Amino acid sequence: MKRNNLYSINSILILTLFFAFGGCIKSNELEDRNWQLVWQDEFDIDGAPDASKWTYEIGRGPNGDGWGNAELQAYTNNPENIIVEDGVLKITALQSGNTFTSARIITKGLFEQAYGKFEARIKMPYGPGIWPAFWLLGADIDQNPWPQCGEIDIMEYRGQEPNLIHGSVHGPGYSGGSPITKSFGFENDRFDTDFHVFAIEWTKDQIYFFVDEIVYQEITPEDVLNKGEWVYDHPFYILLNLAVGGNYVGFPTIETVFPQTMEVDWVRVYATLQ
Repeated sequence: MKRNNLYSINSILILTLFFAFGGCIKSNELEDRNWQLVWQDEFDIDGAPDASKWTYEIGRGPNGDGWGNAELQAYTNNPENIIVEDGVLKITALQSGNTFTSARIITKGLFEQAYGKFEARIKMPYGPGIWPAFWLLGADIDQNPWPQCGEIDIMEYRGQEPNLIHGSVHGPGYSGGSPITKSFGFENDRFDTDFHVFAIEWTKDQIYFFVDEIVYQEITPEDVLNKGEWVYDHPFYILLNLAVGGNYVGFPTIETVFPQTMEVDWVRVYATLQ
């Protein structure tokens, strides 16, 4: 989610390569793991997000620069921007003239874990310049600033490409506009018309990326060998947010109708039984 430079994605080429050559690892090829649910939010109590699980990040970033990505929105804790309603967390981006607001919540200081399965069931918004994400940051970020702390983007989505999502890692030597990344796309479906489950399974030497139990990417220490350092060996915390604009998605256009809402049915985290 944190990207300092725009890197271009040729959507037609990506989809052509994806559908021509597949690129998915069959789920039944993975080692069976004895997962134990250790943390969850089912968003079953209406109102503000559970304060024992989430805190807010407010404003336009610590340097007022759009969170390092030239994003346009200011994050708030206002119910108009974030609320739990009818069993669903709703993060809503609003426009008032040239001003945009939205929300970003994190589990930093409340829940952090190294390794395991992290998953969420999400329905996307739609429109150019809309940028929702479900992601993880290294819990040591205050001592080891980004990208040394590490980042795992379980799901990122560009609102102008409603049939495509992206999974990435950022670390020292492969961050900003040069992450290790792969895309997953639908030929006859969109991510803004229904809920889908986005997940990773993260072990000491592997990170697998899933959409609806389909594995579409595996990242290992060997994949970063000639780029930089493997920094996925310590606890990370969870983030959910909906950005407007920024390096990765560009500006909203006349096709982008506000409000836009990212809907999250649940978030769950598992560890393996020893």
